[in-house]
Amino acid sequence: MQKYILALDSGTTSNRAILFNHLGEIAGTAQQEFEQIYPRPGWVEHNPKAIWDSQLKVAREVIKNQQTSPSEIAGIGITNQRETTLIWNLETGEPVYNAIVWQDRRTAGICDELKDRRLENTFAVKTGLVVDAYFSGTKIKWILDNVEGVREQAEAGKLAFGTVDTWLIWKLTGGKLHITDVTNASRTLLFNIHTLEWDDELLEILGVPKVMLPEVKQSSEVYGKTAKELFGEEIPVAGIAGDQQAALFGQMCIEEGMVKNTYGTGCFVVMNTGSKPIASKHKLLTTIAWQVNGKTTYALEGSIFVAGAVVQWLRDQLGIIKSSAEIESLASQVSDSGGVSFVQAFVGLGAPHWDQYATGTIIGLSRGTGKAHIARAALEAIALRSMEVIETMAEDSGIDVQELRVDGGAAVNNLLMQIQADVINTSVVRPKVTETTALGAAYLAGLATGFWKNMDEVKEQWQVDRKFQPAENREEFKKVISNWKKAVERSKAWYESH
Repeated sequence: MQKYILALDSGTTSNRAILFNHLGEIAGTAQQEFEQIYPRPGWVEHNPKAIWDSQLKVAREVIKNQQTSPSEIAGIGITNQRETTLIWNLETGEPVYNAIVWQDRRTAGICDELKDRRLENTFAVKTGLVVDAYFSGTKIKWILDNVEGVREQAEAGKLAFGTVDTWLIWKLTGGKLHITDVTNASRTLLFNIHTLEWDDELLEILGVPKVMLPEVKQSSEVYGKTAKELFGEEIPVAGIAGDQQAALFGQMCIEEGMVKNTYGTGCFVVMNTGSKPIASKHKLLTTIAWQVNGKTTYALEGSIFVAGAVVQWLRDQLGIIKSSAEIESLASQVSDSGGVSFVQAFVGLGAPHWDQYATGTIIGLSRGTGKAHIARAALEAIALRSMEVIETMAEDSGIDVQELRVDGGAAVNNLLMQIQADVINTSVVRPKVTETTALGAAYLAGLATGFWKNMDEVKEQWQVDRKFQPAENREEFKKVISNWKKAVERSKAWYESH
């Protein structure tokens, strides 16, 4: 009797392994943080071996802790931090450079050159993306151009590129599979989301040899099995989705117009737009939500680069809280932010501004400002950036957002969720299982292996924990919103003008 699906959730700051049972409940979990490497301002890297070692360790740990056998695991689903770029040698398995993380801004100059060549529209039409340092394509180019001997090896077919899912599957299968899925491929600036193929013109523009790219698969199918020596038995690998698409699936936003927001290191608002890609007029991203049973579903996405990371910053850099959980009680000590507006543009502004030269800003300070005001302004900032994206999404799609489904670490913060409902003037719904990213990966793998019969069975499992309704009096929020929008304008183009 197969009891579990194992979800591997490879995040930006930690790796997790979660076992889900037939009811979609968490049966066991293990987590380990790994090192963040900052070689210079604006650069963020990970050690690929640290990603693999910590992911394998927590996978083994959760199986051991649950006192289960690998034969009781029906399949493995993988979800991952997207856009993070790895290149390794196919013979030795050695990375040629550290993983360049999605937050890294070193390729902003390459993006400026592409814009100067008026290539933005070429990329937008084919990939649904904007030209920004966020995506993998320019990171691959940087490694090929800056690490000695790498371009020659790549052209000779000796190297493999992959996002984190690809690297993990290559390692899990003992180097047998070099694959990705449509969701991760759609975030590279190299994949045509209409033809569902790597695009030769885009590869040529960025100087990326096609031979180094992984084969693109559906988000839910049995791809292969793990190498026997890893767990003592072979386990099918059967689901892959980038973290935000996995969360959309885990939230069961499977109908057109449904929206979720994941409050992690960043915030990612995603709307299911059905079988057709909707081109955004406001530089939201058009992306692939998933491909299941040969059917491709598309989505609109707004990326907010810094969300939960604001709380980490208040904890680690300013020291006004000792643990992330303390922010709610600190911010609750005041009824408002005392006129303080916070713009968390530590790594530029994403959708709908796309200003890579914006900077973090705290404005409206007075002698009466205390740390509780700053804490509350920080929570408001997370909710207000999300509000901007949700409003833009409704405008682009012509679909009114009826409710916002929420997940991620900061979704447990009741004050933040209430502020979110207040500023968007729409109900915010938190499910019982907030680990929806891992759950989405589990569902994709479970559907492929027959662990769950069909989508209807999975849909029945989704349950509400709490609904947050917006306050009836809108006046105070109008003022907060208006002040904050002025602060956003002040934060823009700072580095450029500096």
